[in-house]
Amino acid sequence: MQAIYDVMNALLPIEALQFSFMKNAFLAILLLTPLLGLLGTMAVNQQMAFFSDALGHSALTGIGLGIVLGLHNDLMAMLIFGVIWAIMICLIKQTGASSADTVISVFSSTSIALGLIILSRGGGFAKYSSLLIGDVLAVTPADLLWLLLALAAGLVLWMLMYNSLLLTSINPSLARSRGVHIRLSEMAFVVLVAVAVMLAIRWVGVMLINALLILPAAAARNIARNTRQHAVYSVLIALVCGIAGLLSAYAWDTSAGAAIVLYAAMAYAVSLAIRAVSHKR
Repeated sequence: MQAIYDVMNALLPIEALQFSFMKNAFLAILLLTPLLGLLGTMAVNQQMAFFSDALGHSALTGIGLGIVLGLHNDLMAMLIFGVIWAIMICLIKQTGASSADTVISVFSSTSIALGLIILSRGGGFAKYSSLLIGDVLAVTPADLLWLLLALAAGLVLWMLMYNSLLLTSINPSLARSRGVHIRLSEMAFVVLVAVAVMLAIRWVGVMLINALLILPAAAARNIARNTRQHAVYSVLIALVCGIAGLLSAYAWDTSAGAAIVLYAAMAYAVSLAIRAVSHKR
């Protein structure tokens, strides 16, 4: 890590990045935001904007059940339960018994209620309250390795699944006629989102993870002319907002996750203005 720190000192002589914890946070932003930016585009296209919200809430339940079952690794407990929760949402959604937003809302409210009941027993929720807003400054070198692996795996799976997911979101009947296994594609996508959300939740927070996943993709959709631009713009917006939010949080001495989301919200507002102007021409 020291070699990476030395390179950062040479290329980015910024006061905020002179500290190791800020360097770790900066690297986490570089690894995390591109993955969320990519996944967000498909979540927006498939009208699953609140899916990550339900997964974020399930993090509390995952930790709670991990404690009950004797799992001492919070991240592993969140990953296991998050993946199971995502698969259950997808399976029930595919039955067509209820609309996607209804299913997601049911799972979201259930998971946060169950998590709060388990974690608040005996007044013990205080030590888990940091999960609500996250703390990107708490990133460790070991966490960076997990994020690097997640980004690499996410990019590979994205390239393999993108065409089938895009065709499914546009025209399921056409996708089925082309031999696309719709249910399998959706399942793989929700599992990938679940892993990304669970890895990010400790630094972004339950309350903000949905915004960070959706806002860059929504902003990019307003100004993109094709699917390739949508993906590229979403990644760029997420990356710029992530870096700006981190540096602003250091200067303002406030929550980095909240600052990042505010910049993403401003990007969305600007994208709406650009879209309105372009439509008038």
